Amino acid sequence: MRQMLKRRDELQPLIRDAAAESQLRPALIHAVVRAESAYRTDAVSSKGAVGLMQLMPATAERYGVDDRRDPVQNLRGGTQYLRDLLVMFDNDLQLALAAYNAGENAVIRYGRKIPPFQETQGYVRKVIQFYHAAGGDKLAAR
Repeated sequence: MRQMLKRRDELQPLIRDAAAESQLRPALIHAVVRAESAYRTDAVSSKGAVGLMQLMPATAERYGVDDRRDPVQNLRGGTQYLRDLLVMFDNDLQLALAAYNAGENAVIRYGRKIPPFQETQGYVRKVIQFYHAAGGDKLAAR
Protein backbone atom coordinates (compact mmCIF):
# COMPACT_ATOMS: atom_id res chain seq x y z
CA MET A 1 0.00 0.00 0.00
CA ARG A 2 2.84 2.36 0.85
CA GLN A 3 4.36 1.92 -2.62
CA MET A 4 1.01 2.58 -4.29
CA LEU A 5 0.59 5.80 -2.30
CA LYS A 6 4.10 6.88 -3.30
CA ARG A 7 3.30 6.25 -6.97
CA ARG A 8 0.00 8.13 -6.56
CA ASP A 9 1.76 11.15 -5.12
CA GLU A 10 4.33 11.14 -7.94
CA LEU A 11 1.57 10.98 -10.58
CA GLN A 12 -0.68 13.59 -8.96
CA PRO A 13 0.34 16.48 -11.28
CA LEU A 14 -0.09 14.37 -14.42
CA ILE A 15 -3.51 13.16 -13.28
CA ARG A 16 -4.57 16.70 -12.43
CA ASP A 17 -3.52 17.92 -15.89
CA ALA A 18 -5.23 15.05 -17.75
CA ALA A 19 -8.40 15.56 -15.72
CA ALA A 20 -8.44 19.28 -16.48
CA GLU A 21 -7.85 18.67 -20.20
CA SER A 22 -10.74 16.20 -20.32
CA GLN A 23 -12.95 18.23 -17.98
CA LEU A 24 -13.20 15.38 -15.49
CA ARG A 25 -12.74 15.44 -11.76
CA PRO A 26 -9.26 14.35 -10.64
CA ALA A 27 -10.86 12.10 -8.00
CA LEU A 28 -12.49 10.08 -10.78
CA ILE A 29 -9.23 9.62 -12.64
CA HIS A 30 -7.51 8.60 -9.40
CA ALA A 31 -10.25 6.03 -8.79
CA VAL A 32 -9.94 4.52 -12.27
CA VAL A 33 -6.13 4.47 -12.17
CA ARG A 34 -6.17 2.87 -8.71
CA ALA A 35 -8.60 0.17 -9.86
CA GLU A 36 -6.91 -0.43 -13.22
CA SER A 37 -3.23 -0.43 -12.34
CA ALA A 38 -2.66 0.62 -8.71
CA TYR A 39 -0.73 3.56 -10.23
CA ARG A 40 1.73 1.25 -12.02
CA THR A 41 2.84 2.63 -15.38
CA ASP A 42 4.17 -0.82 -16.32
CA ALA A 43 0.94 -2.72 -15.57
CA VAL A 44 -0.10 -5.23 -18.25
CA SER A 45 -3.32 -7.25 -18.11
CA SER A 46 -3.81 -10.80 -19.34
CA LYS A 47 -6.02 -9.32 -22.09
CA GLY A 48 -3.31 -6.99 -23.36
CA ALA A 49 -4.30 -3.72 -21.70
CA VAL A 50 -1.29 -1.59 -20.74
CA GLY A 51 -0.39 1.28 -18.45
CA LEU A 52 -2.03 3.40 -15.80
CA MET A 53 -5.50 3.36 -17.34
CA GLN A 54 -5.05 -0.07 -18.96
CA LEU A 55 -5.56 0.95 -22.56
CA MET A 56 -6.20 -1.74 -25.13
CA PRO A 57 -4.38 -1.34 -28.48
CA ALA A 58 -7.52 -0.26 -30.38
CA THR A 59 -8.44 2.34 -27.75
CA ALA A 60 -4.89 3.69 -27.72
CA GLU A 61 -4.93 4.00 -31.50
CA ARG A 62 -8.35 5.66 -31.43
CA TYR A 63 -7.06 8.35 -29.06
CA GLY A 64 -3.65 8.86 -30.64
CA VAL A 65 -1.62 7.11 -27.94
CA ASP A 66 1.63 5.89 -29.47
CA ASP A 67 3.21 4.59 -26.24
CA ARG A 68 0.73 3.07 -23.82
CA ARG A 69 3.43 2.85 -21.14
CA ASP A 70 4.02 6.60 -21.25
CA PRO A 71 2.02 8.02 -18.32
CA VAL A 72 1.19 11.32 -20.03
CA GLN A 73 -0.09 9.66 -23.20
CA ASN A 74 -1.89 6.89 -21.30
CA LEU A 75 -3.66 9.35 -18.99
CA ARG A 76 -4.58 11.61 -21.91
CA GLY A 77 -6.04 8.75 -23.95
CA GLY A 78 -7.78 7.13 -20.99
CA THR A 79 -9.36 10.34 -19.72
CA GLN A 80 -10.55 11.33 -23.19
CA TYR A 81 -12.08 7.88 -23.62
CA LEU A 82 -13.79 8.09 -20.23
CA ARG A 83 -15.10 11.57 -21.07
CA ASP A 84 -16.51 10.27 -24.36
CA LEU A 85 -18.20 7.40 -22.52
CA LEU A 86 -19.81 9.82 -20.07
CA VAL A 87 -21.18 11.81 -23.00
CA MET A 88 -22.33 8.63 -24.77
CA PHE A 89 -24.19 7.43 -21.66
CA ASP A 90 -25.71 10.78 -20.66
CA ASN A 91 -23.31 11.36 -17.74
CA ASP A 92 -24.35 8.10 -16.08
CA LEU A 93 -21.16 7.30 -14.19
CA GLN A 94 -22.01 3.65 -13.61
CA LEU A 95 -22.68 3.01 -17.29
CA ALA A 96 -19.56 4.91 -18.35
CA LEU A 97 -17.45 2.84 -15.96
CA ALA A 98 -19.09 -0.38 -17.13
CA ALA A 99 -18.30 0.62 -20.71
CA TYR A 100 -14.71 1.46 -19.77
CA ASN A 101 -14.37 -2.07 -18.40
CA ALA A 102 -16.45 -4.17 -20.79
CA GLY A 103 -16.63 -1.90 -23.84
CA GLU A 104 -19.38 0.47 -24.91
CA ASN A 105 -20.92 -2.13 -27.20
CA ALA A 106 -21.50 -4.48 -24.26
CA VAL A 107 -23.40 -1.76 -22.39
CA ILE A 108 -25.47 -1.00 -25.49
CA ARG A 109 -26.08 -4.70 -26.18
CA TYR A 110 -27.50 -5.12 -22.65
CA GLY A 111 -30.02 -2.31 -23.10
CA ARG A 112 -27.84 0.50 -21.74
CA LYS A 113 -27.46 -1.32 -18.45
CA ILE A 114 -24.41 -2.66 -16.65
CA PRO A 115 -23.66 -5.99 -18.34
CA PRO A 116 -24.24 -9.09 -16.20
CA PHE A 117 -20.53 -9.85 -16.01
CA GLN A 118 -19.24 -10.40 -12.50
CA GLU A 119 -15.96 -8.66 -13.33
CA THR A 120 -17.70 -5.57 -14.71
CA GLN A 121 -20.19 -5.30 -11.87
CA GLY A 122 -17.38 -5.60 -9.33
CA TYR A 123 -15.29 -3.08 -11.25
CA VAL A 124 -18.06 -0.47 -11.21
CA ARG A 125 -18.57 -0.92 -7.46
CA LYS A 126 -14.83 -0.74 -6.78
CA VAL A 127 -14.22 2.41 -8.84
CA ILE A 128 -17.18 4.20 -7.28
CA GLN A 129 -15.93 3.22 -3.82
CA PHE A 130 -12.45 4.56 -4.67
CA TYR A 131 -14.03 7.69 -6.17
CA HIS A 132 -15.95 8.48 -3.00
CA ALA A 133 -12.88 7.74 -0.88
CA ALA A 134 -10.92 10.22 -3.02
CA GLY A 135 -13.51 12.91 -2.35
CA GLY A 136 -15.62 12.48 -5.47
CA ASP A 137 -19.32 13.07 -5.69
CA LYS A 138 -22.00 11.95 -8.14
CA LEU A 139 -20.98 14.46 -10.80
CA ALA A 140 -17.96 13.05 -12.59
CA ALA A 141 -17.52 15.93 -15.03
CA ARG A 142 -16.68 19.51 -14.16
